[in-house]
Amino acid sequence: MKWNRKRVVYGENESMMDPQPDRQDAVLGGQTSGSQDAVLGGLEQVDWPYRIHQSFREPLPNGIGLEMVALPADRFLMGSPEEEGERESSEGPQHEVTVPKFFIGKYPITQAQWRAVAELPEVMRSLTLDPSRFQGDHRPVENISWFQAVEFCERLSEYTERPYRLAREAEWEYACRAGTPSPFYFGETITPDLANYDSEQMYGTSSKGARRDQTTEVGRFPPNEFDLYDLHGNVWEWCVDDFNPNYQGAPTDGGAWVTGANSPFRVLRGGSWLDRPGRCRSAARYGDSPFNRFPYVGFRVVCSAH
Repeated sequence: MKWNRKRVVYGENESMMDPQPDRQDAVLGGQTSGSQDAVLGGLEQVDWPYRIHQSFREPLPNGIGLEMVALPADRFLMGSPEEEGERESSEGPQHEVTVPKFFIGKYPITQAQWRAVAELPEVMRSLTLDPSRFQGDHRPVENISWFQAVEFCERLSEYTERPYRLAREAEWEYACRAGTPSPFYFGETITPDLANYDSEQMYGTSSKGARRDQTTEVGRFPPNEFDLYDLHGNVWEWCVDDFNPNYQGAPTDGGAWVTGANSPFRVLRGGSWLDRPGRCRSAARYGDSPFNRFPYVGFRVVCSAH
């Protein structure tokens, strides 16, 4: 592990930061590290700040940036209550989860960001520069398998010397809810002005609208209280966890739920442009093969903050 000072921009302020090693999830092939001394080689470790709305911009090749938002450690109720509309059995039982502080992408990974990282040296597997069906630099990248998303994180980690990875499922729902218990972070229902989904179908008292039938540029719709965008609809987002049929026995410490190397499915969250509104709820979850690629599946990245 290299320990070099890097200049990272936090909003309008600049801060000198020291990347720190992270205990990677085994499924990511990360190197396990124990607790570190307060000072390594005379270089003091600086803890990552975690105030809500604090963020930094990670510089990528070709002048592209990656905006990361700090989320504070907290507890939240994961899953949905039995009375929630279109609830599925996989969303229960509801359980309290304690989530450590972390950084998460303000937006899903865009096609410009994907291209910048895909041009970096290969770590485990090759990446296609332009895999998406719906082209546009500021649209989310899609047609990405779970394994390709993991490769993106590995290349990004090598380039930045910071521990990037996919979100753990508990982190994803905590980030999406931003303190809200409702089906969506903006309330009890959803409208075409708030997200990109199959708006010819209704949820609760929502009104119908014209289907877009494609992705939209990230950041087009209102963010949640954590200043995160596109968590409802647009593209499903891969998480690191194996897909389990319900939350019986789920971790309560915010860790990834990885049941074994032979698990056939990985977790997807958030819904997409193709889905009815009920599939885009904060608690809605889905599982698919890590080998599959679809024009409605993308991802966003997380960076551990300890």
